[in-house]
Amino acid sequence: MAEADWDTVTYLRKKAPSAKQAKSQKAVNSALRQGQQVETNKKFSAGTNKQHSSSKDTAKLDRETEELHHAHVSLDVGKAIQRGRQAKNLTQKELATKINEKQQVINEYESGKAVTNNQILAKIERAIGLKLRGKNIGEPLGGKKK
Repeated sequence: MAEADWDTVTYLRKKAPSAKQAKSQKAVNSALRQGQQVETNKKFSAGTNKQHSSSKDTAKLDRETEELHHAHVSLDVGKAIQRGRQAKNLTQKELATKINEKQQVINEYESGKAVTNNQILAKIERAIGLKLRGKNIGEPLGGKKK
């Protein structure tokens, strides 16, 4: 026991750095100081969602001078929905349940704040029995047959 040197430490096994530790700035600087080879690559659009990446159309939109916006439902359509719903003695919630939509969707359509969606308009047309698209807004859905 007298020969044991208490100042030296023997490592039987040293853990390799984890991937996160190996990529840290501290690990890269340490490797550079030791003269080890370090490879760095910049990944193109790494960690981004493809839906939100910029595309060629972004520059085209930037060059546009006029204001771009979505077409909202006209107030005539909103009033027709309201009249048809009230004629069938339905609340907004009941109509929404009937067409498998939220009550807020019906509210937005009646107030003219909703963005036009033909699928939802078709559901509402069938539920209240009035035309909401085309020229004859507010007329009965069956109409005249030729």
